[in-house]
Amino acid sequence: MDTIKVIDYIVNWINDYANKANINGFVIGVSGGIDSAVTSTLCAKTGKEVLCLNMPIHQAKSQFDRSNEHIDWLKTNFGNPIKSHTVDLTRTFDQTCIDFPKEIQDDLTMANVRARLRMTTLYAFASHHKYIVAGTGNKVEDFGVGFFTKYGDGGVDISPIADLMKTQVYAIANELNIVESIQKAKPTDGLWGDDRSDEDQIGATYPELEWAMDYISANSSDKLSSREEEVLAIYKKLHKANKHKMIPIPVCEIPKEYIK
Repeated sequence: MDTIKVIDYIVNWINDYANKANINGFVIGVSGGIDSAVTSTLCAKTGKEVLCLNMPIHQAKSQFDRSNEHIDWLKTNFGNPIKSHTVDLTRTFDQTCIDFPKEIQDDLTMANVRARLRMTTLYAFASHHKYIVAGTGNKVEDFGVGFFTKYGDGGVDISPIADLMKTQVYAIANELNIVESIQKAKPTDGLWGDDRSDEDQIGATYPELEWAMDYISANSSDKLSSREEEVLAIYKKLHKANKHKMIPIPVCEIPKEYIK
């Protein structure tokens, strides 16, 4: 991959979209992870305003600190177009836990509630400032295993890095000189109040998932190792379970003769 050409292409794409939409800038949730760091930097390279929101909810300190480290790095490198707010959503989430019936509060449901509270916050700021929300999903998450929250971190206006595999996002981060702590941190969705990684949840690394995605795309029949069989099963299970996130909302189309 020619990282410089890819960076220039994405920045030009973002800038062109913003100009055609006649908007002033972007709002993005900065999590302390590689995807939001790269996306916010690519948006910053357009020269337009970028509003970074750090939205902790019972957050691991390391994630919160990395978010602030990246925001400081952006301000140092790009100056006044970079703005930021910390919106602590912990009390909002805790009140939701009080208001929701206890019987629906399983771990996954409430993790997704965290993501949807953040989406609501992003759009509140975007509406006020006349910005658009820049998404941070990559290709294997968005179109492979569906590792995102529907109407949470999946609720965005543009997806600048959604055609890049996770390993390619890391290559872009290295080219952009993203802060070292973020490049070295294990990927995590930050929805659990601890430092569990994506690999802990999924059972496979991103390079393994990318291999499975490519293997299926190539319609390969190569003999597999036991680990490859295991990874392929994980990928297929998640892809099937999360397919509803990757396709348009089903619409009940009424026969024309019924509604004339």
